Amino acid sequence: MASAKETFAALTIGKKVEVHKTVGETDIYLFAGITGDFARNHVDEEFMRRTRYGRRIAHGALLVGYMSRASTEICAGLDGTIVSYGFEKIRFPAAAFIGDTVTVTYEIVERDEVAMKAFSRVTCTTQHGDVVAVATHILKVVE
Repeated sequence: MASAKETFAALTIGKKVEVHKTVGETDIYLFAGITGDFARNHVDEEFMRRTRYGRRIAHGALLVGYMSRASTEICAGLDGTIVSYGFEKIRFPAAAFIGDTVTVTYEIVERDEVAMKAFSRVTCTTQHGDVVAVATHILKVVE
């Protein structure tokens, strides 16, 4: 097994991954069932038709889940224990809809050598170029 310092060394500034996921109706209902979030925004098509969105929108927390998948991808193949230290400054500037294909771009932009933390800029964009979620994610290598 690699040492924590060796593992952290592999999390370099500029390291980047992209993952893609089409938001399906089943994603919305399974996520609602798991979390208990059955807000009308997500599960009531008739209600949402009367809103400015015109249709149901994906849960913001579901998009954060897609971000988490990207963090797992950036750690693929690395030895050692790497944990999510958390997300900061999460924002949802636009809605993601059922049928949208979301591209998550995850890029390491800063490192804290002493704390062995890597800070990444994470952006979710639809096939139309709409930014639907942004955040800073922190990975921590633990000994």
